[in-house]
Amino acid sequence: MNQEFILVVDDEPDICSLVKEILDDEGYDVVVAENAHAAREARRARKPDLILLDIWMPDTDGITLLKEWSENSDQETPVIMMSGHGSVETAVEATRLGAYDFIEKPLSTAKLLLTVRRALETAHLRQENVGLQRDVQAVSEPVGRSQLMQTLRDQIKRVAPHDTPVLIKGESGAGKEVIARYMHEHSARKSRPFVRAPVAGLSNANSAAELFGVEDGEHIHYGFLEEANGGTLFLEDIADMELGVQARLLGAIQHQSFLRVDGVEPVGLNVRIVAATRQDVAAAVEGGSLREDLFYHLNVVPIEVPPLREHREDIPDLVEYYVDMFANKENLPYRRFTVGAINRLRNHAWPGNIRELKNLVQRLLILGAGDDVDVDEIDVALSSATPARGADEIGSLDLPLKVAREKFERGYLEHQLRLAGGNVSQVATRAGLERTHLYRKLKSLGIDPKAVVSGDDT
Repeated sequence: MNQEFILVVDDEPDICSLVKEILDDEGYDVVVAENAHAAREARRARKPDLILLDIWMPDTDGITLLKEWSENSDQETPVIMMSGHGSVETAVEATRLGAYDFIEKPLSTAKLLLTVRRALETAHLRQENVGLQRDVQAVSEPVGRSQLMQTLRDQIKRVAPHDTPVLIKGESGAGKEVIARYMHEHSARKSRPFVRAPVAGLSNANSAAELFGVEDGEHIHYGFLEEANGGTLFLEDIADMELGVQARLLGAIQHQSFLRVDGVEPVGLNVRIVAATRQDVAAAVEGGSLREDLFYHLNVVPIEVPPLREHREDIPDLVEYYVDMFANKENLPYRRFTVGAINRLRNHAWPGNIRELKNLVQRLLILGAGDDVDVDEIDVALSSATPARGADEIGSLDLPLKVAREKFERGYLEHQLRLAGGNVSQVATRAGLERTHLYRKLKSLGIDPKAVVSGDDT
């Protein structure tokens, strides 16, 4: 049930049957539509991974339909145009509107399959690049040779092949996302998307829309659930999700379907849910921030990620990993940590866990001088890594959580916009957000990128 879903739109029954038969034999999940109306309904019912679209159709031609989808959707589904009598002008127009490729009839089976494979591979790579650009410290597997980490890796490999929901618990910075990605890579869904949904970062007003999607006439916004179609959805900080959205998510898990916001027809759910929380789960349930029934549905397989202070013997391997990574990916100078420096790191409490260690290594490579990092430099770096509480921070602590979060998000995004000169695409990459989600976030916070850069923001 995890095959790529291809929608074939053509008014010629023989062409539809032929293409469907060819693609079925290759293991794809194929649905055909004989006109624009049927294509709209099929696309509304389920997000395609790829669309094969005929140009000449009786009700609405393919170019018009492609234009409608490119204007009324923020989903970059690859589209391959098909035509028996196309012109160069038509092909150029289709490409301008975002079509991936243009193939001529009569269709060559070899050409069709090659184009389909390349289109799907390109879409998959684009999706992977979003994660890679967002997170340069992406780790292929949990680093460390301690008994704790070996046991954790073995546990993940046993759980990964099953489609049951998983709840990952652990302190902030301990590596919960790494665990989720490692699980995805060892599952039957590894060729399908891994989508991270930062629950704490969702807009309060639009959290349901961002998770479940929205229908507004012909406009369809596919939410996180459909972006992860066939793959894994990682719900980060699940206990921060609004209770109404929690209830809606529970219904989707129970019934394996859901309604988009303002939608009228249910959408099938083909996603593995991996949730994570840094909070004490029992306290979250007792305090009412996490629904008890949702907790029991997600907690089928609980995984506990240990804090760094419980496997300090892995610190040398982690330091080596991050030094190599920053040297190779960011061209930072390679520096060797002395035995004394490593011992000092092993004696640190690490309240920020692996994330704190990674940031420390990066800072030492950027600001340090010389080939070696010694214990004195570590002491200075650790003392400067604990920021003083300024008036702004103390004031934020007295605000309601939602207000404090919005205040931080506004300041953070305005700072990133200034650094990027107002380039929203660059900010999306740095912040780890899809560009369309960032636009909605900026709109919900009332941030005008041009005004921020020009200094006219208030």
